[in-house]
Amino acid sequence: MEQTREHKIQRLDLSTIDKDPDFDYIDNDFAIFSEINEVPIFDYPTRIDLCVFAIPITGHARVGINLKDYYLKRNDLTLIVPDQIIQLHEKSDDFSGIFFVLSKEFMDEIAVNLEKVLPIFFYIKDHPSTALYDQEVASIMKYHSFLREKVKDKGNVYRKEITKNLLRALVFEIYSIFEEHLPPKRFQSRKEELFESFLMSVSKNFQKERSVTFYAESLYLTPKHLSRVIKDISGRSAGEWIDQQVVLEAKARLKTDSLTIQEISDQLGFSNQSFFGKYFKNHTGMSPTEYRKK
Repeated sequence: MEQTREHKIQRLDLSTIDKDPDFDYIDNDFAIFSEINEVPIFDYPTRIDLCVFAIPITGHARVGINLKDYYLKRNDLTLIVPDQIIQLHEKSDDFSGIFFVLSKEFMDEIAVNLEKVLPIFFYIKDHPSTALYDQEVASIMKYHSFLREKVKDKGNVYRKEITKNLLRALVFEIYSIFEEHLPPKRFQSRKEELFESFLMSVSKNFQKERSVTFYAESLYLTPKHLSRVIKDISGRSAGEWIDQQVVLEAKARLKTDSLTIQEISDQLGFSNQSFFGKYFKNHTGMSPTEYRKK
């Protein structure tokens, strides 16, 4: 895919990448591959709307992540999250590896409870590339092989759900690996403490409260200050974290046939079903009924 140079930073998601025949895809939600030669994202700084898991197996590369350079070599696990700016400065001709690419929406659907893994979240944020042991790479390679096999099985009507659950297992596997690489417990900054408190408050109150003001006041902060702290720490706004929690819960309940949409609307604190429907469609692109039938 040819992209023209512009002064503004380009954005990239799976809908803007040509579907390379060597890649295996599920819609614009997930891609799995071994080569990056045809991925048009590295000519100049590009902001991604994707989550990327990458481990070089052969060769090497020098990549910029948020304007800081990382030298990637065999067995280095690199995690790139949405809204980061990336650029490939150089790579060897034999550079290849295992790559998983997920849309933000798909990552949200398989996300685990962040409260339980905050130390790992903070570590990955500051250390996007970490050297793994051979046995750890071998474990992830098994997921790569099995996932690629399942993604290729286009005749399986449950292909997407199978992929989603395998990826959820992979995320736990990677978290487990990172626990082995975490340095001794470090001092938690004030911003990190606030972020943790904010997440805990959201998990307890999201069914009744969706305003940033409520959470800011509970932490004795102004909404502006809370939003700035959350954005600095996570790359997402406070409102986005609240909306994500509400939407994920709505999706889970919509897959429970015993609940009507009106009941779900009531349980999640919406004033009426119409408002719930508009909120859900605004964040997912489909109505609650459409999502339930998906």
